[in-house]
Amino acid sequence: MLLLLNKLIVAIVKLMPHGMVYFFAKRYIAGEKLQDAIDLVKTLNKKGILATMDVLGESITTKEEVILAKTECLAVLNAIHENKLGSNLSIKPTSLGLNIDPEFAYQQIKELVQRAKELNNFVRMDMEDSTVTQITIDVFKRLRSEYDNVGIVLQSYLKRTYNDVVDLNKIGTNYRLCKGIYIEPAEIAFREKQAVRDSYVRSLEKMMKDGNYVGIATHDDYLVKEALRLKKELNVPDNRMEFQMLYGVKEDLRDRLVKEGHKVRIYTPFGKDWYKYSIRRLQENPNVAGQVFTNIFKFGK
Repeated sequence: MLLLLNKLIVAIVKLMPHGMVYFFAKRYIAGEKLQDAIDLVKTLNKKGILATMDVLGESITTKEEVILAKTECLAVLNAIHENKLGSNLSIKPTSLGLNIDPEFAYQQIKELVQRAKELNNFVRMDMEDSTVTQITIDVFKRLRSEYDNVGIVLQSYLKRTYNDVVDLNKIGTNYRLCKGIYIEPAEIAFREKQAVRDSYVRSLEKMMKDGNYVGIATHDDYLVKEALRLKKELNVPDNRMEFQMLYGVKEDLRDRLVKEGHKVRIYTPFGKDWYKYSIRRLQENPNVAGQVFTNIFKFGK
C-alpha cells in the first residue's frame, strides 16, 4: 500500500511546476552550476569517496547545442584538474549529437577523451535507451581502438547484455554495470526483479573472469553481496573493481562500503537540465518521493 501511495506521489510530482519539483530533485543533483559540483566532490573526497561528474542534458537536437555541451564537459575536465579532485567525467552520447550525426558525435567525444588523456583522466560513456545501444557500442569501440582512458556502461536488464560483454571483453573494456532504468519492451528486456539480478551477476562474473575493470553500479544489497562473493571466489584484485552509486541514494550502504575499505565512486550530476534526470530517479525509487513529500509538509508546520 505504501509503495502504491509513493508511486501516486511521483505521478503528482510530474504535474507540479518545475520550481516545486526542485524540492525533490535536489536530493539527487549537486546543483545547477559547475561550482556546486566542485564543492560536492570536494566534500566526498574528504570522506574517501571518488566521483564521476556529469553535465545533465540529453537528446540534443542541434549541432550548436552539441558544441555547447562539449564546452561544458571540457570545463568539467579542466576543473577536476585545477582543483585536484578525485573524479572523472561521465557523458551522455545523445547530448553530444549521437541522434543527430554519429560521426559528428564521435568527433566531439574523441575531443573529450583526448583532453582527458592529456590531464591523466578518464571518460565514461553512459548508456541510454535501447534505440542507441548498438550505436553507442560502435562509437565506443572506435574510441577504444585509439585510447585506453574511455569506458562504457552496460545494463543488465537488456537481454543482449551478456553477448555484448563477451564481445567487448575482447578489447579490454572498462565497464560500469548497472541494472538499467529506461522502460523497454519485454521482447528485449527482462522485467522480473530476479531475472535482472541474475543477468547482472552472470555478466559481472564474465567481466571479472576475463580480467576487465568493473564499476559495480548498484544500490541492491543482494548484488553487493554477490559482487563481494565473486571478488573472493575469482580472486579479483582491488585495482580491478569499484562500487558506484548515485548521489543521494542509500548513503548508509555507501558509507559501509567505504568503511570496509572498498573503492566507492559517486555519480555526481549537475546542470540546468535536471528535470528529466530527477523524474527518472523518483520513478526508480518512489519511496524517496514519499519521504520528501512528508518533509515538505513538516517544514510548513
